[in-house]
Amino acid sequence: MAEKFKKTKINEEVPTKKEFFKGDLAVYPAHGVGCIESIESKEINGDTMNFYMMKIVENGMVIMIPTSNVESVGLREVIPETEVPEVYKVMQEKAQGADNQTWNRRYREYMDKIKTGSIYDVAEVFRDLFQLKLEKDLSFGERKLLDTAQNLLVQELSTAKDIDEKSMMQEIERSEERRVGKECRSRW
Repeated sequence: MAEKFKKTKINEEVPTKKEFFKGDLAVYPAHGVGCIESIESKEINGDTMNFYMMKIVENGMVIMIPTSNVESVGLREVIPETEVPEVYKVMQEKAQGADNQTWNRRYREYMDKIKTGSIYDVAEVFRDLFQLKLEKDLSFGERKLLDTAQNLLVQELSTAKDIDEKSMMQEIERSEERRVGKECRSRW
């Protein structure tokens, strides 16, 4: 009788744990692209744990990431070059009307999106704040978030496309200028 309730799917996929190796490039949420410099064992509270030692490319900061917590902290691979057009599609969408919210509510929402580590969420934050900046002055916090989102986009997209960051920045700026120009023409 108990056997009847123990049915499981035979072909059920078990998610595989992402593994990184020394020299791999990866993205750490809200910090950007980094390089796995080593994998080290450390004793913490009597337990031996393995850590990825990741050096953030932009500022040289080293982050210790438990190998067992890769998914929960949001560490992921850099997107492949084939996904770059999808990021541009997000940036080309009409900006979300966040103007009716207070700046601190917008700030919290945007910060939460940046912390997800998703390049698509970062692209949304960049798009929305870039548009808002054209309509009114941004608060200090929003200006910092716009810079953060822009830096995170430039880092990852330039890594994915294997081009320098300056060229990537120019490409993003041209893309945003085209989008804003289209929006302005559609209002007439």
